[in-house]
Amino acid sequence: MMNKRVEVESPFQRLAAINVNEHVDKKQNLSYLSWAWALDQLLRADPAANWTFNDPISFGETMMVSCTVTAFGKPVTMHLPVMDHRNQAIKNPDAFQVNKNMMRCLVKAIACHGLGLYIYAGEDLPEGDAPENKEEKKEEEKTRTKVTPTAGSSDNVPANIRKEIEEFAEGIQVHFDAGMDVKQIVDAMTAENYEPDHKVYFWSLLDSKCRTAITKFKNAAKAELATQA
Repeated sequence: MMNKRVEVESPFQRLAAINVNEHVDKKQNLSYLSWAWALDQLLRADPAANWTFNDPISFGETMMVSCTVTAFGKPVTMHLPVMDHRNQAIKNPDAFQVNKNMMRCLVKAIACHGLGLYIYAGEDLPEGDAPENKEEKKEEEKTRTKVTPTAGSSDNVPANIRKEIEEFAEGIQVHFDAGMDVKQIVDAMTAENYEPDHKVYFWSLLDSKCRTAITKFKNAAKAELATQA
């Protein structure tokens, strides 16, 4: 009797087959995968996986961070410039900016083990979920490159205020992800009393889940006021 050859999926193939789209947030034209979720998936696949952040390297006024992720017995090291939300290298980055990019680098190193790797190839969907014909692909490209109301929102915001807004937006996002009451978030936003251009830029920095929650809360508050009038 002939022996049948059994194809065994590699750990990379199993992680690469995971659709990460529901855990990706879009900011401007960039995609961000939650580092906490990525680590959770990696450790489920390999409980012995570990990671190390290497010492940052300076290049003039800019900086490069790197991270080594060892999974399934294989170490992979990836590098990432300390960048802003526009993927531009930050001059003289502070500790907050370095830390944020270290976590982005961690996700990138995890991706080399398969999880979410297709994001870095510019793909929106894993193999098997891709559009079946050229017309659908063209329509998908139009959607991806469509200009949004917040595109270029930072153009009229001074650099010093831009940094302040970015840090505030980051704080709001962190508190939202941690389960902070939306009313408290709205109150904090109202207290800042930003100029119209500044508000638009701030709004563009929040992820879609946070913006949706804030919008729903404000709409509910308006509806309640309308019933009391």
